[in-house]
Amino acid sequence: MRLGKQMLPLLGAVVGLLLLFRLWVPNLLAPENLLDLTQQISVNAIIAFGMTLVILIGGIDLSVGALLALVGTCTAYVLTVSLPVAQSGWWTLVAVLAGLSVMALFGAFNGFCAAKSKIPPFIITLATMLVARGAALGFNEGRPMAIPETNTLFLSLGNGRVMGWLPIPVLIMLLVFAVTSILLHFTLFGRHLYGIGGNFESARLSGIPMVRNTIIVYIICAVLAGIAGLINTAQLYSAEPASGIGFELNAIAAVVVGGTSFSGGIGAMPGTLIGAVIIGILDKGLNQAGVHFSLQYVVKGLVILGAVYMDVIRRKR
Repeated sequence: MRLGKQMLPLLGAVVGLLLLFRLWVPNLLAPENLLDLTQQISVNAIIAFGMTLVILIGGIDLSVGALLALVGTCTAYVLTVSLPVAQSGWWTLVAVLAGLSVMALFGAFNGFCAAKSKIPPFIITLATMLVARGAALGFNEGRPMAIPETNTLFLSLGNGRVMGWLPIPVLIMLLVFAVTSILLHFTLFGRHLYGIGGNFESARLSGIPMVRNTIIVYIICAVLAGIAGLINTAQLYSAEPASGIGFELNAIAAVVVGGTSFSGGIGAMPGTLIGAVIIGILDKGLNQAGVHFSLQYVVKGLVILGAVYMDVIRRKR
């Protein structure tokens, strides 16, 4: 019941934005525009689901945008290796697993450092963001790496449709949402995360495995950024080493707008999903309305500031 009451203002914001842009940009709700909107939302939402877990325990991960670029270049490199087996269908799975394995390693490093060192997660993930971006630019001398058009299996991740109408990125987003929601709201692991974010010292004294849970959370966040990166690479038909810039900010915006507290211990996956929808509508609507990109940043910044202010008010109450 409490969760439902928290979601009502967010759903109201979605309806209000749709009505506003419906009047401002009449063709915004056209079927093709809506499909394009859902695909844009899916990439940000998948990253935001992982970011929710990190922020919930009082952390932050600034590396997800760079990891999105790195997973694309790693996967594209494996896909384009000049080997006879590289032309077989299962090689695509090998390439995807290789890219996600690199993501898991970055996530494990972030989580281990956040749990065992006294370095703030902001600094840790800022450093790994630079490392990941440099590694991505190191492939192919920083030039885009085209995905062969014959590899329809991989390209379908970003462009395919189920039953002729449901975009595969949206289906992946819904599956990730279901899994992360169950993990957070219906398991002991999820209750531990709320405990860590709510009161770190009490959680430690109660015997919650702090180091293990922190590492797992950062691994999940990095792997989900990798999944979003695979979708983004497939949508672009190439791995762009410079892609993903600012994606971490969009993800954080979706999480905060969705009601997750930066102080930790408060948040829910449905709120993050709606937050991603709100950010997606803002981006799409302002673009369609022809608003200058500089003003779009201003609007997004004010939305984040307002969401954080509401969180402060809620905590005081």
